[in-house]
Amino acid sequence: METKELVQTEKTTQKIQLIKGEFTPSEASDVIIALIDEKINFHKIQRLQLWEGNHKYETNQLDGRINELREEKRIAKEFISNTRGLGRNLKINGTLEITVAE
Repeated sequence: METKELVQTEKTTQKIQLIKGEFTPSEASDVIIALIDEKINFHKIQRLQLWEGNHKYETNQLDGRINELREEKRIAKEFISNTRGLGRNLKINGTLEITVAE
């Protein structure tokens, strides 16, 4: 009798379809702005926790990311605002890709 060893491969990437569909400009704005605001708040909480642990902690990297997200939010608002006059819906396809860091 022959014994075979099963080799288990580890999955290192996962994709999650977070947003997919057609939205009115108002709906699209609500969804996109809510996602960006949530991410901004996540970084603000991180920054506060780091500062509470060490008042001298440099938060430049987090501050920079917060500013980048605020700019992305402004750009998204402007884009959606420009489409409102067209009387058309917007398609959003947002997939998260999660990969195991090496």
